[in-house]
Amino acid sequence: MPVNDPALVRDQYATERNLRARQDLYEDTEGDDPRNVAWAAIAAGRPRRVLEVGGGPGELAARVARELGASVDYVDLSPRMVELARERGIEQAQVGDVQDLPFADDSFDTAIAAWMLYHVPDVDRGLAELARVLERSGRLVAVTNSLGSLKELRDVIGWRQSDVASVFSRENGAALLRRHFAEVRQHDVDRRIVVRRREQVVAYRNSLTGADALPPVPAFDLPLCIRSATSVFVATK
Repeated sequence: MPVNDPALVRDQYATERNLRARQDLYEDTEGDDPRNVAWAAIAAGRPRRVLEVGGGPGELAARVARELGASVDYVDLSPRMVELARERGIEQAQVGDVQDLPFADDSFDTAIAAWMLYHVPDVDRGLAELARVLERSGRLVAVTNSLGSLKELRDVIGWRQSDVASVFSRENGAALLRRHFAEVRQHDVDRRIVVRRREQVVAYRNSLTGADALPPVPAFDLPLCIRSATSVFVATK
C-alpha cells in the first residue's frame, strides 16, 4: 500500500470517513500536540496571503482566515475535501495538484502542507512548485511523521508500508527542503497515544486502502500505548 500512489490517494480521500476514523485514534494522548506547534509557526510569520495544499476538510485553512485575517487559497486533489473547505468559508478552494500549482510566481507569503507531502509521487517537484509560488522570504510550514511513528499500531494490525524511503518524512524532510529553500528549521514533536477501546484500532485498520488484504485484528492487551513521532518544518525561501 504505497502511500504516494495517486489512485490509492484519490480513493482514500474520496470521502471524509477514513480520515475521521484515523483521527479518532488520537482521542487520548500525552505530550505536546503537533497541531499547536504548527499553528504557532504559521502565526509567527504574520501571514497575509496563504496557500494551503492538501488541506483535507479545511479546518486549518478556515482558522487561518478567521483568526489571522489572512486571505487563503486552498488546493486538494479530492473534490469532497474541496467541498468541505468551501462549506467552512474558504471560497478560493479548488481541486488541484501540488506538483502543478495554478498560481503565478511570488503569489503568497506563506504556504502550508500539513500531513500531505508523503502522498506526493514526486516530492521534489511539489516542493519546487511551493517555492515558486512563494515570494522572496516566504515561508513553508510542512508537517509530517517519522517512518517509525505508530509502529506499535502497525505491528498489531499487520500493516507494512511500502516505498517508505521515497516519501517526505522526519528522516529526510530537511534534506529535501534544502534543495529549494535557503533556511530550514525542524521541530520534532513526540507524544504517546493511549488506546483504550479495541474498536478504535479496528476502525483505523478498516480505514486503510487495501484493508481487505490485511489479516483480521488479533487479540491484544488494552490499553495499547503507541508512539506518535511528528516533525514540523519551517522553510524560508
